[in-house]
Amino acid sequence: METVMSIKNMTFKVGQTLTVVGVVKPDCKEFAVNIGPSEDRIALHLNPRFNTKGDINIIVCNTFEAGTWCQEQREKRFPFSLGKDFKIVIKFTPSEFEVTLPDGSTFCFPNRLGAQEYSFMSFHEGARIQSIEIK
Repeated sequence: METVMSIKNMTFKVGQTLTVVGVVKPDCKEFAVNIGPSEDRIALHLNPRFNTKGDINIIVCNTFEAGTWCQEQREKRFPFSLGKDFKIVIKFTPSEFEVTLPDGSTFCFPNRLGAQEYSFMSFHEGARIQSIEIK
């Protein structure tokens, strides 16, 4: 997956909420939001897949550490549409990321790296990011 945008030296810490607003490209097969300490250590890989890697309309979440992907978590709810706006809200708690999807549904993904603060974020193809806010 091609990286479209990276943010380094940011501060996203426990107790804060990250809001990502964007538009899914009309020809999108997948896009991803990554949060972690660096580009080679990802605590949360959030990967909505429209039609790629054998998956259709599913969200795959994972952690990348020591050059290896961990066990995937798959979410069947898929409130994304080609060519449409979306808003994803990620609340960072000590033990997990609470993800709110565009339709208001939520799921949790464990903070497997265990850090209380992350400084790296990246976005990968398939979506045009319009705004990022940490509160």
